[in-house]
Amino acid sequence: MTIKSRLCKDLGLKYPIFQGGMAHISTGRMAAASSNAGGLGLICSSGLSAAQVAEEVALCKQLTDKPFGVNLMLQSPEIDDIVQVVLDNKVPVVTTGAGDPSRFMPALLAAGVKVIPVIPHVRAAQKAEKLGAYAVVAEGTESGGHIGEMTTLALVPQVIKAVNIPVLAAGGIADGKSMAAMMLLGAAGVQMGTVFLVADECPIDDAYKQRVLEAADTDTMVTGRGTSHVVRALKNPMMQKYAELEKQDGTEDERNALAGGALYKAVHGDMEGGCIMAGQIAGMVRGGGTIGGIMERIVAEAEETLGTAGNLLGE
Repeated sequence: MTIKSRLCKDLGLKYPIFQGGMAHISTGRMAAASSNAGGLGLICSSGLSAAQVAEEVALCKQLTDKPFGVNLMLQSPEIDDIVQVVLDNKVPVVTTGAGDPSRFMPALLAAGVKVIPVIPHVRAAQKAEKLGAYAVVAEGTESGGHIGEMTTLALVPQVIKAVNIPVLAAGGIADGKSMAAMMLLGAAGVQMGTVFLVADECPIDDAYKQRVLEAADTDTMVTGRGTSHVVRALKNPMMQKYAELEKQDGTEDERNALAGGALYKAVHGDMEGGCIMAGQIAGMVRGGGTIGGIMERIVAEAEETLGTAGNLLGE
């Protein structure tokens, strides 16, 4: 059985897989490798200036002739200029997060850009559809980094029922069986991040990759519940200290100082003071290799799983 998806036809992909936009990680080089592997590579704009985004887009174009996208962090202080970079470079796809894309939709749609917001609940998906989004990514709380409250299994089918545009599933997907499960729910594809952290082309420090490879199922924790900055990452002294400060009054400045630049520190090898963002499926990630190899293994297992799903039914 071969997986067929509208995403593949509309976006020019071999596989209906998005490589998630991860701050300080999803570079132009990594995006190009993901697109060359048959998925959709995404350059993450979070933490970058407009000039830096332009550099990453130019590098990606040098390394692939396949479609790729840019993940727009809408709270970026240079978001207007970053959107202009997308328009000037005719980037075919953008995903959006951390804000409302309404202000930029007319210009992006007029330029033919397929806009795909990452959403945490049904209301956001319905709003995105009304704005003219091509699709949405329904991201469950199992994901690494900034997260919502709903689990993937609960969120995805409700979003699919509520909108008439393609829905990608994200959160808790690390192998072919979990990809197949999302497709059976009706998802048009999947977005994955944690599983690609250990890829050869991922630019994070080897110590970060090793922490993901060694992670157990219970090794992530969440801070910021009840705020707009909810984050899932692997347990370490920084995260545990932050969680302790959350229990104390009047520690906002101390928490902000502790978290400042923490992901950047982890990307560059600080496993004690950095924020080692990863999803709950880190405990399933046991092998690396190239992004292409990882995608091939996942899709092959997904196709096998879907092909034998009928065996679960009795006569």
